[in-house]
Amino acid sequence: MKRQKIATVRINVGMAILIAFALLASAIVCAANTGTHGHTAVQGNTAAHGNTAVHGKKSRFPSGGMPPSAKGYYAIKWGVDQMSAKLTESGQLVRFTYRVIDPKKAAQLQDRGAAPSMLDGRAHVALQVPTMEKVGPLRQTMGAEAGKAYWIAFSNKGFPVKQGDAVSVTIGTFRADGLIVQ
Repeated sequence: MKRQKIATVRINVGMAILIAFALLASAIVCAANTGTHGHTAVQGNTAAHGNTAVHGKKSRFPSGGMPPSAKGYYAIKWGVDQMSAKLTESGQLVRFTYRVIDPKKAAQLQDRGAAPSMLDGRAHVALQVPTMEKVGPLRQTMGAEAGKAYWIAFSNKGFPVKQGDAVSVTIGTFRADGLIVQ
């Protein structure tokens, strides 16, 4: 019994040291990228850095949690790139956008029969596309064209999905993981 407690404490201490090291390394990288020591001054176009400026400060939320290899996979397998998830101003909708680069491969994302959903592991929810009485589902389902951007809006009733959450989007057999809500 005592040995198990000691092993648990050693693992927890080791994990705490690892987390502290990761935080220190990220602070050093951030300071090197901004040219200051933790203070960020907004100059010029912040879109080039992947973060948006809010009230003169650089956003702490990255523009995407997907590594370049995953982005390449979605481009090759599904014919889409530039995927993002953003909260609307009211926060009651989360808008998933993507750009089509190969219309044949991206046809499944435009399928009216496929029910899209957005999954948030932190909030343990699956958001659905709302259907408006006179408009229909809040998504674009016209034929895909190369180079055009398309969107799907998901209902965020009760605000379970927050800015900075990692979400996944499923449409039929398509699944995009690692999207960070902006």
